[in-house]
Amino acid sequence: MRSYSTRLLAAALAALTLPAAACTSDKPAPSGPVASAAPTEATQPEDKGTGAQSKFFVQADYDAQMAMRRAQPTGLPDKPWEQSIDPQLVDTAGHKKAGPYHLCFSNAAVNNPWRQVGWKTMQAEVALHQEITRFTTLDAEGKDDKQISDIAELQGKGCDVLIVSPNTTATLTPAVSGACPEVPVIVFDRGVQTDCPVTFIKPIGGYAFGAEAAEFLIDKVPPGGKILALRILPGVDVLETRWSAAKVAFDASDREVVGVEFTDGDAAKTKSIVSDYIQRYGKIDGIWMDAGATAVAAIEAFEDAGQPVPPINGEDQQDFLKKWSDAKLTAIAPTYPTYQWRTPIIAALKILKGEQVPKVWNLPQPTITQANLATYLKPGMPPLHYALCGCENLPGYPGKWGGTS
Repeated sequence: MRSYSTRLLAAALAALTLPAAACTSDKPAPSGPVASAAPTEATQPEDKGTGAQSKFFVQADYDAQMAMRRAQPTGLPDKPWEQSIDPQLVDTAGHKKAGPYHLCFSNAAVNNPWRQVGWKTMQAEVALHQEITRFTTLDAEGKDDKQISDIAELQGKGCDVLIVSPNTTATLTPAVSGACPEVPVIVFDRGVQTDCPVTFIKPIGGYAFGAEAAEFLIDKVPPGGKILALRILPGVDVLETRWSAAKVAFDASDREVVGVEFTDGDAAKTKSIVSDYIQRYGKIDGIWMDAGATAVAAIEAFEDAGQPVPPINGEDQQDFLKKWSDAKLTAIAPTYPTYQWRTPIIAALKILKGEQVPKVWNLPQPTITQANLATYLKPGMPPLHYALCGCENLPGYPGKWGGTS
C-alpha cells in the first residue's frame, strides 16, 4: 500500500480534530485530508447492532491511520509540534523572501475551550519570532460566510503567508482555492478539498482516536459486557471517523453496544442519558465517547446512582484527568493535541525561508494512560485547560492560559 501522504497528494485535501473542538459539519466530508473513493460493500465492517457504517468511512484512510499509530515520528521528542509522521517533503524555494514577515490567520472560531487554548498557544508562538512584525487575524465566529469574506479581505492585506483553520470543509474550499495563487496558504486542524495549500497540518486523525478508546474498553470490559457509546453530533467528519473506528472494533468483539446516543456536547444531557441507561439496564460496563468534554458528567451519573464508574475514555481536559486521578478510575484519554496550533507559525517561517515542509504534516497524537497520567495532570491549571497544549515552555505560562504558578 502506498504511504498515506503519497496517496493524499493524488487527491484533494480535506479535513481531519477535533475533539469536538476541531469539527467540521459538511455532509458528507472526507475522513482525512483528501477526498477518497467511497469504500465498496466488501470493505464495510459488518453491522452488529451498532448501526450502519458512516458515509465518512474510507477503508484506505482507516488503514493508514492504524499504521501511523505504530509509526515513529521524525524530529525531536520534546517538540512534538515540530515532529511529523511519514513526511513527504515539498520544495518551497519559490516562496523564499527576506523578512520581516507579515503573517495572516483566518480562524474558524474560538468558541470552545479547545480552540481557546490553541489560540493562546499560537499567539505565544508568534511572540517568539522577532522576524514576524505583523500578525493579522480575523475570527469567523463559526460562520462560513464570514470566513469566506475574511479570506478575501486578508488577500488584500499584504500577507506573506495565509494560515487557515476552516470552519467547514466543502464550503470553504473555493475560498482557499482562490487564495492559493495569491499567497502561500497553510491549512491546519480542519481541511479543505483542494491540494493547493503548501502544507496541511493535523494530528493522525479521528480513526486513531476512536480505535484507541474502543480497544481499551474491549480489553477492560468482560465478554458480553454492555457498552454505551456517547457521541456529540452526526455528520461531523472527525467525530464520524472516531465512531467509525470504534464501530469496527466493537463489531469484531463480543461486547454489546447497548446504545449510541447523541449528547450535543451538553453536560446535563450527557448525565441524563447515562442515568437513563443505568436505570434501563441496571448496569453499564463501559462508556465510549467521541469527545471527552462531558466525561465528568457521565462519571457523575454513576456516582449519583451509587454505582462504581466503569471503564471510560475522555480527553486531556484537566477536569477529567483530575477526576480520573482522584477517583482512581479505569480510564484512558486519546487526544487531539492543541500543540498543533504552534505548527502553522513554524511552517510559515520555513516556507518563507525556502525550507522544505511536509505536504501533509501528520503530527503525533499521544494517548494518556494510567502510566503517564501524572505527567499530564497539571496542578494550578483551570478545569477546561487541555494538557497537550505544548505551551509549558512559552512566555507567560501558566498565567496566560488561566493557571497559577
